[in-house]
Amino acid sequence: MQLRCAFRLDPTPGQRIALARAFGCARVVYNDAIAARERARAAGEAFPTAAVLSKTLVTEAKRTRERHWLGEVSAVVLQQSLRDAESAYQNFFASLRGARKGARVGAPRFKSRKDERQAVRFTANARWKINETGRLLLPKIGEVKVRWSRMLPATPSSVTLTKDAAGRFFASFVIDTDPEQDRARFSEPDPDSALGVDLGLAHFAVLSDGTKIDSPRFLRRAEKKRKRAQRELSRKQKGSKNRAKARLKVARAHAKVADARREFHHQLSTTLIRENQAVAVEDLAVKALARTRLGKSVHDAGWSTFVSMLEYKAARYGRTFVVIGRFQPTSQVCSACGIKDGPKPLHVREWTCPACGTVHDRDHNAAKNIKAAGLAVTACGARVRPEHVPAPRGEAGSHGIRSGARAA
Repeated sequence: MQLRCAFRLDPTPGQRIALARAFGCARVVYNDAIAARERARAAGEAFPTAAVLSKTLVTEAKRTRERHWLGEVSAVVLQQSLRDAESAYQNFFASLRGARKGARVGAPRFKSRKDERQAVRFTANARWKINETGRLLLPKIGEVKVRWSRMLPATPSSVTLTKDAAGRFFASFVIDTDPEQDRARFSEPDPDSALGVDLGLAHFAVLSDGTKIDSPRFLRRAEKKRKRAQRELSRKQKGSKNRAKARLKVARAHAKVADARREFHHQLSTTLIRENQAVAVEDLAVKALARTRLGKSVHDAGWSTFVSMLEYKAARYGRTFVVIGRFQPTSQVCSACGIKDGPKPLHVREWTCPACGTVHDRDHNAAKNIKAAGLAVTACGARVRPEHVPAPRGEAGSHGIRSGARAA
């Protein structure tokens, strides 16, 4: 399977200028491609092909006075930007036809230099490499220092350079892992070991074995500092340098929270996958819950990201992963005798089964029922994980403010 490993970069001032130039040129080519397709759509003509766009927007544009500066960056960056525009339209049309899973994708929009995330991609034909000193050699940018937190398990096929809202630079490598090596990385657990995971807010997760994992509440803990930074930003004059500094301070506060949450998700998901042969979770309506008065706490927990990590790590290490339907009455059924006692308000954390008299902890009982439902699914031979898992965007590496953030 494909894996994405990201590491923090420390470019020099000159390299920052070169990276900004690459981001800008890629953005201009992307916007020109969208504008060309929109003009064709308005005129009722066929969309220009990728070859035509490459010839007119890159090759010929470099010879013009208005776009001669496109030659200052690697041609691979510009070609990849055209491919990104083509992929954006393919995803949009597939979403309209209903052929694309997930949330509906909107029409491609023009990129702005003020966007929070800027990115360029170098493929193998760009002749980038990692030299003997561990620096990343990029065409027309130079040797960039990388904060390596671990060795790459395989030779990467491409590298994507990104700049986030906090002004940090990252290099994201896409590699193809060896399934045999991945499965040999962890010792095989007991073949009968299975685990049900009930996600919540009072506790981030309650496991079917009775373990309760407290919710770190990273956003809540950093809220005082974040509010102070946001107030300082609101008092600055728009367009001033002090406002730009204050905006960067707010972005860094949010980035610190996101990095800590991601590290927690990685460590917990790796532990659960390493120690169990099968893991079952419940499908939660996160979007609906985020619109309630608990919305901030729901976003702070990051359930969707955690479940995604469980999914791709299970596929990588040969474990079984099951998602139970959200309408399964896991909180209403007695895990001891199986009787359904009906819905209960959220403030009821313990209840007694009227049939067998067993006293249940609400979350522990739900985790047991999730495990039982997951075992029932696997016994029926249903497909419990996807055949192909794409490289996750937020994979392990030196993401955090500290350079040593690690995960499996």
